[in-house]
Amino acid sequence: MATTMEIASVLAGVNVCFLLVLTGVWVRNYTVFKSQLVLGLVAFGGVMLTENVVALYFFLTMQGFYAMSSHVQQVVLILRALEFMALTFLTYVTVK
Repeated sequence: MATTMEIASVLAGVNVCFLLVLTGVWVRNYTVFKSQLVLGLVAFGGVMLTENVVALYFFLTMQGFYAMSSHVQQVVLILRALEFMALTFLTYVTVK
């Protein structure tokens, strides 16, 4: 059970790294193009970054909260893995 949450924590940390890269690229692009679409991407990156940092904080400080149900742990891991895959594709096409 603890391994499931450790993997979810690692994925949240990697997601934070991807989002830092993405948001940095989008901020740089916004300073050049001043496009509302790019500004929307900057806002999206900021919100997703905040969500992942808060999730990581909860994973690390409130493990007892997630320990009650292995089903909850599996769902959290699946959601983090799906987000990881989406951010992997988005980072790839953005940095490419």
